[in-house]
Amino acid sequence: MVTDFRSAPGGHQAGRVEWRSCDLFSLRQCEEALAGAEQAFYLVHSMLPSARLTQGSFEDMDLICADNFARAAAKARVRQIVYLGGLIPDEPMLSPHLRSRLEVEETLGSRGVPLTALRAGIVVGPFGSSYRVFRTLVERVPIIPCPAWTKSLTQPVALDDALALLRYCLEHPAPASRNFDIGAPDVMTYRELLARTAVVLGLKRTFIDVPVSGTVYGRWWLSWVTGTSRAMLAPLLESVRHSMVARDRRLQEMARVPGIPFEVAVRTALAREKASGSEERPPMNLGSRRRSFRPNDVRSVQRMPLPRGMTARQVAVRYSAWLPRFLKTILKAEVDDKKNVRLSLVFPQVILVNFLFWPERSGRTDRQVFIVEGGVLAPPVAARHSGRPRLEFREALGGRVLLVAIHDYRPTMPWFLYNCTQALVHLWVMRAYAEYLCSLTADPS
Repeated sequence: MVTDFRSAPGGHQAGRVEWRSCDLFSLRQCEEALAGAEQAFYLVHSMLPSARLTQGSFEDMDLICADNFARAAAKARVRQIVYLGGLIPDEPMLSPHLRSRLEVEETLGSRGVPLTALRAGIVVGPFGSSYRVFRTLVERVPIIPCPAWTKSLTQPVALDDALALLRYCLEHPAPASRNFDIGAPDVMTYRELLARTAVVLGLKRTFIDVPVSGTVYGRWWLSWVTGTSRAMLAPLLESVRHSMVARDRRLQEMARVPGIPFEVAVRTALAREKASGSEERPPMNLGSRRRSFRPNDVRSVQRMPLPRGMTARQVAVRYSAWLPRFLKTILKAEVDDKKNVRLSLVFPQVILVNFLFWPERSGRTDRQVFIVEGGVLAPPVAARHSGRPRLEFREALGGRVLLVAIHDYRPTMPWFLYNCTQALVHLWVMRAYAEYLCSLTADPS
């Protein structure tokens, strides 16, 4: 069985392959997609916005998706999760992108399912995101500025090698979690990578050292040149200051996959793109265009400290008591015996929104879910469960952090008004509640 968590047509079957699709931000859909699976691959990165308005960092989006996947895999009694992450340098201060890769790795292995993590650098294959950036840069720019980060070392890996190793892990599961570095035989600087790509493309390019770090400037310039979203480029460029080289390649020795040389991998990717008939360049301003497929909703994920000794359930209960105190002059909250919360204005007496406790989708203590329903700020809830607007409090990273998230919420007011009022108020309230939890962490009494 193959489970596709992106855009595979639901229910389509061909031979022994059954395609399934799901929204990784929905635990229920993850559970349905993984039902009956014996092993699972996790090949997900959440660096692009998933809603019309996204509040929160890509690290927290990645964390909540990985936690949903791990919970669903544990419920389905999956024998092994195989995760393709990133090479991790031996440095104390990692970039947010690399820290996120480690957090995802830890989260996937935190629910009792053995995890095999493959740590890779740039994957060279047709239509790969990082590969397309450096290939398009070399194609379009005859004089290439080289900031300081181009002296960092990198060790790419061919897509065919990565697939062969993923398959080997599938066929040789282990009873305990493990991780492996993978890569091609070639270790090079990013400047050498660009120069060797130019040779493969048959292009003459001039490389000029520039005395700047180049990450902020490079984000805008590379986005304009290559047509890549700035949201995707930003975390990648923050990571290239690190040298990312495989510590050892013992998995490749075990699997007898010595590694395809870099030039061969680039030529193969070019040939496959040409054969597919989809090798044309993207528009120059693609990164700045609004994506028409983005749903008309809001997703907000905020990371907060979880006070020692407290659970997500206790934090959720405290929130319903804290919020009216924080906004005591304008807001009141009513909590019934079923944990439902009604927020309304003090004057005039108008119901703003109801948070209906959803016990079927809440954990005993580590996850609490509320349906956002009714009031002037929320439309009526659809009859189906999936896609319901909801507020959740969940523990992550072994209880070290709390994630407070809103999913599938569609504002009742016009977008221009929502963006400058309700959206800003929500962030203000979340930050204030995080400070309140910090005070509890400092003084548990």
